[in-house]
Amino acid sequence: MSADAAVKYVTEITPEDESRVAEWINTEEYKEKNFARQALVINPAHTCQPLGAELVAHSFEGTLPFVHGSQGCASYYRSTLNRHFREPAPAVSDAMTEDGAVFGGQNNLHEALENAYALYKPKMIGIFTSCMPEVIGDDLTAFIKNARQKGFIPQDFPVAYANTPSFNGSHIHGYDSMLLSMLQTLTEGKRMEGRCTGKLNLIPGCDFNTGNYREYKRILKEFGIPATVLADISDVFDSPLDGTYRLYPGGTKLEDAADSINGKVTMTLGKFATTRTFSWIKDNYAGEHLSLPTPFGIEKSDAFMMKLAELFGKPVPESLKAERGRAVDAMTDAHQYIHNKKFAVYGDPDYLLGYVSFLLEMGAQPYHILCSKGSKKLEKDIQALLDSSLYGKDAKIYMNKDLWHLRSLVMTDPVDAIIGDTHGKFISRDAKIPLFRFGFPIFDRVNLHRSPLIGYQGVINMVTTICNKFIDITDDTCDDRHFEMMR
Repeated sequence: MSADAAVKYVTEITPEDESRVAEWINTEEYKEKNFARQALVINPAHTCQPLGAELVAHSFEGTLPFVHGSQGCASYYRSTLNRHFREPAPAVSDAMTEDGAVFGGQNNLHEALENAYALYKPKMIGIFTSCMPEVIGDDLTAFIKNARQKGFIPQDFPVAYANTPSFNGSHIHGYDSMLLSMLQTLTEGKRMEGRCTGKLNLIPGCDFNTGNYREYKRILKEFGIPATVLADISDVFDSPLDGTYRLYPGGTKLEDAADSINGKVTMTLGKFATTRTFSWIKDNYAGEHLSLPTPFGIEKSDAFMMKLAELFGKPVPESLKAERGRAVDAMTDAHQYIHNKKFAVYGDPDYLLGYVSFLLEMGAQPYHILCSKGSKKLEKDIQALLDSSLYGKDAKIYMNKDLWHLRSLVMTDPVDAIIGDTHGKFISRDAKIPLFRFGFPIFDRVNLHRSPLIGYQGVINMVTTICNKFIDITDDTCDDRHFEMMR
């Protein structure tokens, strides 16, 4: 008897049924039902709070990320970062199990803190929570205080911690909470009246692109502006392969972060990524405080450069002016390949604003705009961008929708391409349109996190990637008569 004959299916699904449903889910009728659902989420375009918190914990010199929760949760955060960066993401967990869920996780945390401090010799530990300790209400303030009193960690050893429930918010909110805790921990008692470091404190926000961090630092070097990046992942997740394993490869130096409270200027890039942190900074940091959009596209990059020049009394360097000219030239050379094409875009709030701004500058249409953890304020900001351009008049914004909603949109109201992370590849395949992989996470392509998307170089990179793909499609699909040498 064959294996198939031994199986008795509860419900028989015929090939005809499969074909019928496969066609039906591409219809307006199904889209209406899809958009009516409320409780179920299918393939959301975000990850959970602790993952953003772990990114921050990696971003400071000698800092060990510490998951207060189960080993399985810690493995998820680490593997997601591993797959995106293709770099190690060393972190520890206090391995809470069923007994921790009943009696609380203090014993787990104390034992793990003692072991982590002795074995891995960190300069700081960043603790963040998963679902289990949040559900049962573990008090991290008391637990860490007790750990110091019992000698599991030294009294003066810096431990930052953040409550990051996975069932609420997204990686953006976890990033914000952990960054706030890190800065509060490091700057405590460091404010000195009358002292000014003369530095810019640059907060790039929750950004998983190491190339962007390097680009910020290169721009500041061109200006000759001393700066502290809060917090810097460029060497952490883009370290050299030279035969030596480094547990803590890079990150913002702790003394620089501690002294950042006495900075000349603190600038956040991306108003939605670090709202709590920036609110606290305005009340506690010396110097000027301001927030600018993430510098995608020419206009927002111009605003970034001009503000740096204004704040530090320096002219925009000739090298950056020339770079701007090359970016505009690249846009001019390539605009015909992207002009008036329709795009579906999804992702994190600040990246979404960047995509929309860039596409409008290129004369393309950001047609379906989706954020799975959006807000009315974000929707208002996107709409203002759309209203500023003829190419935004037909766009529609979808807040708090997921990628299964987006699939219905592109199947019933087609576009020419999609911009977003790896999870959009299923829609791309079904709709037979290209996916441009920007954002986080990117699992199925290599080295994209090393290519900056911000500034004038970012403009050139995005123009080149998108337009060359459209040219590839023309070459791949045209008949012999139209297979031209020149495009």
